[in-house]
Amino acid sequence: MDIRLSTHTATQTRPGPLRHSRTWDRGAPRIAEARDAVGVLLAQALPAPGGRAVQDAKLVASELVTNAVKHAPGPCALRLELSPDATALSITVVDTSPELPRQPPPDPARVGGHGLLLVNMLSGGLEVAPLPHGKRVTATVALHSGGRAG
Repeated sequence: MDIRLSTHTATQTRPGPLRHSRTWDRGAPRIAEARDAVGVLLAQALPAPGGRAVQDAKLVASELVTNAVKHAPGPCALRLELSPDATALSITVVDTSPELPRQPPPDPARVGGHGLLLVNMLSGGLEVAPLPHGKRVTATVALHSGGRAG
């Protein structure tokens, strides 16, 4: 008995989103590596984002990785994903601390502690998901005019 098999071929007319991920297993990650990864990924974006948007995305990545290094005892990971239309960059950091990020009240006299305020100002806010051994923190940065991502 002959069984007729059919095949299906899908052609992707648009390439998938640009992504980058990096995990630091031992020692502290170099914050500059996170900023550099954002720059390299956004250099491939079409349409290319403006310089201010790239600087904002680098700062958000830097702040999120810095918080992971400062407050989590173990390894951390960075994941970057550019939206298919290149209008937003999702920046995700996974760390081993179960403590959720807390933004202290604004205090211009305080040295430090302003990172989450900056992240919230430059992105559509934070999305935090508890994980069995830590948490995942994601911020999305708009790359073209039109305001904050979200």
